[in-house]
Amino acid sequence: MKPVSTFDSKKMRVREEIQALDAYRVVESEGLIKLDAMENPYSWPKSMQDEWLEHLRGLPLNRYPDPNGQRLKQTLRDKFDIGHEMEILLGNGSDELIQIVQMCMSTSGSVMLSPSPSFVMYEMAAKFVGAKFIGVPLESDFSVDLSAMRAAIKRYDPAAIFLAYPNNPTGNLFDRAAVDEIVRTSRGLVVVDEAYHIFANSSYYDQLGLHDNLVVMRTLSKLGLAGLRLGFLVGPKTWLSEFEKVRMPYNIGVLTQATAEFALQRLDVFEQQAAQIVAERERLFTVLANTTDITPYPSQTNFILFRSDRLPATELFDRLIEQGVLIKNCHQSDPALEQCLRVSIGTEGDNNAFLAALEKCLA
Repeated sequence: MKPVSTFDSKKMRVREEIQALDAYRVVESEGLIKLDAMENPYSWPKSMQDEWLEHLRGLPLNRYPDPNGQRLKQTLRDKFDIGHEMEILLGNGSDELIQIVQMCMSTSGSVMLSPSPSFVMYEMAAKFVGAKFIGVPLESDFSVDLSAMRAAIKRYDPAAIFLAYPNNPTGNLFDRAAVDEIVRTSRGLVVVDEAYHIFANSSYYDQLGLHDNLVVMRTLSKLGLAGLRLGFLVGPKTWLSEFEKVRMPYNIGVLTQATAEFALQRLDVFEQQAAQIVAERERLFTVLANTTDITPYPSQTNFILFRSDRLPATELFDRLIEQGVLIKNCHQSDPALEQCLRVSIGTEGDNNAFLAALEKCLA
């Protein structure tokens, strides 16, 4: 038997704020209907899968990938109408881009700010880089509290503000006039995170270049390519050339670049799937709105946040797992989400299974 280590963790040269954190936890989903992670539930058509496999044949895996992803960037420009006056930065998912931005913007005493509740990685990345994070509570209907945002911007003069548009985990699209004022009011960078743009029909791309402190971030994850881990940041060269300095070389691999280029040439497939998801979202919302003891919140994403009005959220979460359905328990993540859960939009069959399980749990 190996001797038990007597190493004193207090002697570890790890920042105390990192030691105090919990690692990001993903619930085991094997054997369950997985409706917890806002994934596209639809697979590729068989013919498209065959074409893709042929496309990958012969890729030089013994060589490093294009360090700048130039062909992929051009494909993104073509498919999302990104003008050449704007630069593109590629990241290993939006998470890496958030961290890159905060690494560049973080100095002693710097503040990162976001409405709250919002995407958890804004706060986590701030802690990773040693910055202070300020979450400004949303209104009770999850709209932006503009007066509170103005006061926080004036008080903290944040280096960067992150606005999820639409917001995760609440699902709503912030009022555009409120976002406009935040951009105008802030002296720091404003990152508009459009991870769910394909479901929302609203974007800030048309504002790029009109405000020198605005950049827009997107990901291909919600589109249907979560396994690729590809995000991209669009904005003025003044900003992106600085962020480029701290991007790790070769951060986007050969397989990711080739697969993303292939998939984006068939964007219509994913747009059709997104339309199916939106239709199912509306159907699911209507059923939930008519379910006793459940209060759903309007969504412009591929998920629905809802409150459990009778059963404690954690108990309902556990009961759903017993019924073979995994959703997200948001109850303890923020005071505003007390007794709330979030369900991703699945296929019609997945959604029906969730509704049937919910009915049993509430009986």
